[in-house]
Amino acid sequence: MKNKNKSQFTATIAIFFAIMLMIHLLSSLIFNWFPLPIKPTLVHIPVIIASIIYGPKIGSILGGLMGLMSVITNTLIILPTSYLFSPFVPNGNFSSLVIAILPRILIGVFPYFIYKVIKGRVGLLVAGGIGSLTNTIFVLTGIFILFSSIYDGNIQKLLATVISSNSIAELIIASFMTSIIIPRIEKI
Repeated sequence: MKNKNKSQFTATIAIFFAIMLMIHLLSSLIFNWFPLPIKPTLVHIPVIIASIIYGPKIGSILGGLMGLMSVITNTLIILPTSYLFSPFVPNGNFSSLVIAILPRILIGVFPYFIYKVIKGRVGLLVAGGIGSLTNTIFVLTGIFILFSSIYDGNIQKLLATVISSNSIAELIIASFMTSIIIPRIEKI
């Protein structure tokens, strides 16, 4: 019986991780082909959904995998902000790992407990929004605390730009996708 549970556990993580990889690849292609003013992160949506359906253990593992995806992406594709998420690029350090991984693990934890407190469609909307905000708040707070000296006091401008554009889109998308997808998965 334990082998069956372990197999289900592994299969669940593998399926959700495959979905996360597909979302990452497709969103990267779309945002590179079409120069949109915002580039919201969508990979956190499966983490939020898995957290609510399967619990914080699977959610946090998927969140950790999301963080590792971020480290790998920012190591291989170097952008001006890659050092914030990868210790393997110039200016990156151990703090980069904290910013890349810890908030993503928490994305897999908070929505589960929010949904336990607030049930129904409203609970799904709030849990999806909190999952998205978890990423935004912890990543941006980590950047502010751990890397503010690199921006020479201009970090407020960077953070304000991210908060005003991407994070609002991410919050809305995560809330609605969570409230639409989870009832359909639960029926299956």
